[in-house]
Amino acid sequence: MLLHITNVLSAESLAYFHERLTAAPWADGRTTAGYQSAQSKDNHQLPESDPLARELGALVLEALGRNPTFFAGALPRHIYPPLFNRYAGGQQFDFHIDNAIRYDRSREPALPIRTDLSATLFLSDPEDYDGGELVIEDSFGTHAVKLPAGDLVLYPGSSLHKVLPVTRGARVASFFWMQSLVRDEAQRRILFDLDVAIQTLTQQAASDRPTLLSLTGVYHNLLRQWSEA
Repeated sequence: MLLHITNVLSAESLAYFHERLTAAPWADGRTTAGYQSAQSKDNHQLPESDPLARELGALVLEALGRNPTFFAGALPRHIYPPLFNRYAGGQQFDFHIDNAIRYDRSREPALPIRTDLSATLFLSDPEDYDGGELVIEDSFGTHAVKLPAGDLVLYPGSSLHKVLPVTRGARVASFFWMQSLVRDEAQRRILFDLDVAIQTLTQQAASDRPTLLSLTGVYHNLLRQWSEA
């Protein structure tokens, strides 16, 4: 499932991110890539241990915690601390698949996180740069994704994906991975569709409350059966 989540960050938050990241200590992004990925990766990245990365990453996590669509789609058990990258001057990242396991070394001992899902949170307005589309290939087909600043795309960590060359301006984004409570992608999709239907009925103040309660019970019973928590 490829899920577009709008307005994860507000305009005020985006302005703060832009201000802080303009003078950020960007480093060669290949230093955090595996051997195979490093051969095709050309970008800049904010070092994970940098205090700015930790500050802004915490703000991203706070915003995600307030977003019901993100929770419904990801059902996150563990989220790898958000990272930040920058593409400019023709930089790109050719087709690759993310590592199956990432180690969150901000914890002691380091926590292994299975990368069920990948996410990119766009921080630059699409009008400010040319190129830079995130191209994702999976069972759902091939999609080129270039979202408004503050929007996020959530997609399976097993997907083949790349970032096209940025030929004008700069593309700045946050990216991260998560281990879901529900490992199976098809089961997560069923739960997402059911959760969205329940939320819609609730917002519409459905008069048939017994049916709404029944659907809610089905959702939680499925989650109880499928989750690894």
